[in-house]
Amino acid sequence: MKTVDLIYFNAGGGHRASALALQAVLRAQERPWNVRLVNLFEVIDPQARFQQMTGSAPEDWYNRRLARGWTIGMAQELKLLQGLIRLAHPMLLRQLQQHWLRTEPDLVVSLVPNFNRAMFHSLASALPGVPYATVLTDLADVPPHFWIEREQAQHFICGTPRAVEQALALGHAPERVHATSGMIIRPEFYQPVAQDRAQEQRRLGLDPTRPTGIVMFGGHGSKAMLGIAERLAETTQLILICGHNKALAARLQALPRGAPRVVVGFSAEVQRYMQLADFFIGKPGPGSLSEAVQQGLPVIVVDNAWTMPQERYNAHWVRDNRLGIVQRSFRTIGHAVAQLLADLDGYRASVRRVDNRALFEIPQILDGILREADDVRGTGPALRHAGSPLK
Repeated sequence: MKTVDLIYFNAGGGHRASALALQAVLRAQERPWNVRLVNLFEVIDPQARFQQMTGSAPEDWYNRRLARGWTIGMAQELKLLQGLIRLAHPMLLRQLQQHWLRTEPDLVVSLVPNFNRAMFHSLASALPGVPYATVLTDLADVPPHFWIEREQAQHFICGTPRAVEQALALGHAPERVHATSGMIIRPEFYQPVAQDRAQEQRRLGLDPTRPTGIVMFGGHGSKAMLGIAERLAETTQLILICGHNKALAARLQALPRGAPRVVVGFSAEVQRYMQLADFFIGKPGPGSLSEAVQQGLPVIVVDNAWTMPQERYNAHWVRDNRLGIVQRSFRTIGHAVAQLLADLDGYRASVRRVDNRALFEIPQILDGILREADDVRGTGPALRHAGSPLK
């Protein structure tokens, strides 16, 4: 039985969600693989020294910033982080080499950015010939050194033509650049509607005759949701998903309202709430955008100085495919909602043209990588490469 390691961390939540979704579909397909989830931070800091020194895990700082909306300046901080990772490269190599030698995977699949240089080189030196693949969980790379590194004979699994172009432009062989039709989303987002929409809306206190917006800003919410709720309080029926941010949920509950409003904390049934909505409002995160589009929802997002660097291309993706409206600020959210509703059918038609089957395409790609590695086993330390060419 082959062992496939899916590498994730908890910064932002999307990396872990993608790993869990991929693990779930691989198990559902009953592939003869032992699929392991590996938290990268537990590997490089097994004694949790960072948390002992600072009082919180590395990803907690990032997640708190998202919840508070403190995202301006993150492009500069990303460069600082990448510089620190490169300074720590020798230490990371040793730690990761020991991990690979101890756990002996047959395939390593990274679903995280920034650390792919250290993970690739440590695997290549510790277990020569074991293939390494990076699944981009963003719609595009943020060069340099974010998702796609130069001069690494590894595989890249890309959810947009833009990401494919970036990998090829950096000199990677076409047979190692694999295109999918979108981002990984959870299996339940492919399930048909299994509820009476109008009845469920009435149960929640919503009016089935009114258009409904769903507002989401990831698993930790954002204070931007307060401004959105205030500006749309009299005109627009809303479902607001706050995730783990209980304080935000309490403040939203307390706001005056004219139009019906439902405030939800953390929920494992986001797809159910999306099925009750007509459009999506939120940050341009790749996961939430892909989930909304999969549920047939046009989107309203912003693109400004507070937009994180890895999410800026996503606004272009929305515009280029006419999936919704991109604005500079949520201060004009009322105008954006009116504009979207004026041509809701047109936007819905554009959304329906997106056919994202990435969750079911990636297992086939991984199978090809493993089969090619088997075919050339014993021919030396060179990395095995996938035989299926880029289409």
